[in-house]
Amino acid sequence: MEFDLPTTAAAFIAVIAIGVVSLIAAPMMGMDTVLMMVAPSMIVFGLIMLGLGIKHGEYRTAGR
Repeated sequence: MEFDLPTTAAAFIAVIAIGVVSLIAAPMMGMDTVLMMVAPSMIVFGLIMLGLGIKHGEYRTAGR
């Protein structure tokens, strides 16, 4: 399965949105906390993991 930029961006946004909406719906944190602290950290962590995943995929396809 190949992921191009629009597919990857849609999947990334969907995962983050599901997590943020779930945390807003749960009564454990306030919406301000989720939107100002949790959502940005989820986005940064997701971008770091996406970058590592891309580099690992490049390493695997290089046949090393």
